[in-house]
Amino acid sequence: MHVLSTAVLLGSVAVQKVLGRPGSNGLSGVTKRSVDDFINTQTPIALNNLLCNVGPDGCRAFGTSAGAVIASPSTTDPDYYYMWTRDSALVFKNIVDRFTQQYDAGLQRRIEQYISAQVTLQGISNPSGSLSDGSGLGEPKFELTLSQFTGNWGRPQRDGPALRAIALIGYSKWLINNNYQSTVSNIIWPIVRNDLNYVAQYWNQTGFDLWEEVNGSSFFTVANQHRALVEGATLAVTLGQSGSTYSSVAPQILCFLQRFWVSGGYIDSNINTNEGRTGKDANSLLASIHTFDPSLGCDASTFQPCSDKALSNLKVVVDSFRSIYGVNKGIPAGSAVAIGRYPEDVYFNGNPWYLATFAAAEQLYDSVYVWKKTGSITVTSTSLAFFQELVPGVAAGTYSSSQSTFTSIINAVSTYADGFLSEAAKYVPADGSLAEQFDRNTGTPLSAVHLTWSYASFLTAAARRAGVVPPSWASSGANSVPSSCSGASVVGSYSRPTATSFPPSQTPKPGVPSGTPFTPIPCATPTSVAVTFHELATTQFGQTIKVAGSAPELGNWSTSAAIALDAVNYATNHPLWIGSVNLEAGDVIEYKYINVGQDGSVTWESDPNHTYTVPAVACVTEVVKEDTWQS
Repeated sequence: MHVLSTAVLLGSVAVQKVLGRPGSNGLSGVTKRSVDDFINTQTPIALNNLLCNVGPDGCRAFGTSAGAVIASPSTTDPDYYYMWTRDSALVFKNIVDRFTQQYDAGLQRRIEQYISAQVTLQGISNPSGSLSDGSGLGEPKFELTLSQFTGNWGRPQRDGPALRAIALIGYSKWLINNNYQSTVSNIIWPIVRNDLNYVAQYWNQTGFDLWEEVNGSSFFTVANQHRALVEGATLAVTLGQSGSTYSSVAPQILCFLQRFWVSGGYIDSNINTNEGRTGKDANSLLASIHTFDPSLGCDASTFQPCSDKALSNLKVVVDSFRSIYGVNKGIPAGSAVAIGRYPEDVYFNGNPWYLATFAAAEQLYDSVYVWKKTGSITVTSTSLAFFQELVPGVAAGTYSSSQSTFTSIINAVSTYADGFLSEAAKYVPADGSLAEQFDRNTGTPLSAVHLTWSYASFLTAAARRAGVVPPSWASSGANSVPSSCSGASVVGSYSRPTATSFPPSQTPKPGVPSGTPFTPIPCATPTSVAVTFHELATTQFGQTIKVAGSAPELGNWSTSAAIALDAVNYATNHPLWIGSVNLEAGDVIEYKYINVGQDGSVTWESDPNHTYTVPAVACVTEVVKEDTWQS
């Protein structure tokens, strides 16, 4: 067992050609070395922890359904032990990009399990709707058993189908390039077609944003919807399918996307809503980096990272956080700071997020990549304030790579980007774990632990710093904005895919090199495992659900010694009881749930007993057992 070298890990993310690391000349030596050290240490940890959250055998997702992605192993305060369509798609886009650069059978197995899981998820009727009219595809999250989540939530969320289509199209391209087009046609295309039809039908309807708080039109959602239809139309033609619907709707989505730009020189991330915010939001940074295509250069209509609008927006968003966080105190203008979701945020008291801070760095690394690739930088009146803060005295104009101003900008922006990684690194624990947030004043990690999206965001930022970029998605004319906008949509047809098993040996064609397979960071097999029981049981006031069983830790079937569960996450339409018990690894236990009344009366659930084998697997120290009251 060994840890992969950083060179292998970073290199395995590339899909196009790799340039030298941006800004290698003229950077602050101390900053450069510290960021290098952080990346070298953090990269294998981040990849390991990301895959730990993927079922069925990830160390923190052990026993969940194959292809399930847990957002976080946290089950209380907050409870993120679910699979979000958005988060899982972004995570698997990262995995697909890594895989398509260097073949890894282990990653391929996970990709195919994820794709197969989508067949199940697409067909589940849920509170957002069903597959018959496509509405159920807008459901934001599911149980890790690949079943519906029935609790109250901000739904629908319309970014999920677009992001899932993008991830699956990425793997489809690899299969086609390696002569497995029939696999795409038979297995993947029916899933992608459902998602693309959803986008074409529902793009002009409001929904909840990626933070699950605002019901309106979200910049992040709309940008990814445009990308999905553009990329989907190309795939359809390749497969001999009709892509005309997607080609006709995509320009109208792009036309609508322009409405998010406001006179203040930034993107109002949520429109068609009255949320009472400025609209300055990391939503827009994430949209820019997830629709990045180097072939589009610094195109402003698609808000490419180096476009004048995207850079102006980045400055406005970053500046909105400079004075509100204690951790940013004393950091001068023109230097990187910790970034949160939006300045008015109150969730967990409103803190910086690792993924938002990494996103700012990634947008800048994307920009440097394109400038070096094209050999020029254009400063406009829109982006002038951004550039002048980093290179005082710079004027509007175009600077070629032979000019000193070009070099000065490259070095300044590279240092600025490294600063965001440095700011986040200050608040990463010694073990490299990435939570969702860190405290605005102390920097202490907060909220959900081991957030899968946090790890993915670090890995993509590190890859872009290394000059590693994703494949192109834009077709000819993809950035052409119609002279007038139309809100027209096309009602689609939906059907449940039937093929779910991938053919064996979908290996690269001859001559394609394989990378070094991912090797998990080694760790010991634990002697005990923290088993968290999730029981869905409807109760009345004063009643308590307990678990009793054959193990001493479960009271040896004694009702008086049974373990009481907590109703902290209980809701009428999702009556969840939670409790954790340390059990001996390898033990086979039997157990049942009981309902204990306020008067001490005991009601057992119906037979049979639940049987469970506590895992005795390296690295698996905690698991969740999900059950429903047996009537």
